[in-house]
Amino acid sequence: MLNVIENIMEQMNISSTIASSLTLLILIILSAFLAKISDLVITFIFKRAVNKTKTTFDNDLIEALHKPIYYSVFFTGIVLSIDSVASLPISFDYIIRGLFRSITIVVWSIAFIRMSKIIIKWVSQKDKFNGLIHKRTLPLFDNLAKIVVFIFSIYFVCLSWNIDVTGWVASAGILSVVIGFAAKDTLSNLFAGIFIMADAPYKEGDYINLDSGERGYVRSIGIRSTRIMTRDDIEITIPNALIANSKIVNESGGPDEKERVRITIEISYNSDIDIARKTLFDIANSSEYTCKNPEPRVRFREFGESGLIFQLLFWIEKPELRGRIIDKVSTNIFWKFKEQNIEIPYPQRTLHVNKENSDIL
Repeated sequence: MLNVIENIMEQMNISSTIASSLTLLILIILSAFLAKISDLVITFIFKRAVNKTKTTFDNDLIEALHKPIYYSVFFTGIVLSIDSVASLPISFDYIIRGLFRSITIVVWSIAFIRMSKIIIKWVSQKDKFNGLIHKRTLPLFDNLAKIVVFIFSIYFVCLSWNIDVTGWVASAGILSVVIGFAAKDTLSNLFAGIFIMADAPYKEGDYINLDSGERGYVRSIGIRSTRIMTRDDIEITIPNALIANSKIVNESGGPDEKERVRITIEISYNSDIDIARKTLFDIANSSEYTCKNPEPRVRFREFGESGLIFQLLFWIEKPELRGRIIDKVSTNIFWKFKEQNIEIPYPQRTLHVNKENSDIL
């Protein structure tokens, strides 16, 4: 092909400089054309192979390969064209090759980042991976994939410029050990944050209790710490390492946010237990703050020292309403028991005096 172009130039009496330039331009145009054909052929072959599948996962991967394939073939054609037509100085040839290799690596890196995002999203939809990769941990794995691609990109860019990275890698290993000892608390929080995101014992907006006494909404989950907003509108920042070693009670966990509340009440032995049971049920069932489904329940728990111990159980919509609703329901119980003459006994003790020893006392 190159000889044919040169013969045509000679027959047209074009100078060698102009002929070389035109030859190079024609070869670059041919490289672009060949790159486009290669892209279409390769993607066509892949598409025929994946058209039998029902998901769009593989189609998205093929779409991400268009630019890398095109630019790889195109830049390779440019470099070969320059080598064939012009004899460049060593320094200039070094710059041209390094530049095109670096651009190709960047293009492929962008494609790998895009493909990693597609793969992570696809994996998160599979039931067998749901415990590790799900909606809340997608940003975490997405960022980790970007970091890995970035590190390898830097490595290959250095190789494309013939830079020896062995010494850098050894220095980085020593430096990482030093940093690990100096920032062990920060690293423990970092890894704890990763495990919290992966295990997902709670999510943003959940109402949680920690065994250290903190209780409130999860405002945000970061790599280093978790922020909780208490009922007093005070934001608490807790290191993830501390949370990872704590018992976490997620009151918003389960199929929904409903929570069962228990109110223990004691009535006199002289009271009518059927009336007391019905009164407690009606109070909970008629309250606007309690759930009607499941309906409230009243349980006769035990014979106490001073009276009969009942327990009223009912559900509330949100765990943060518990204190307010217990106050309302308990107040209604007090007044209703007064109306029904149901006595709430004081603690009582019966003192027996031995008459024979009464003189000693």
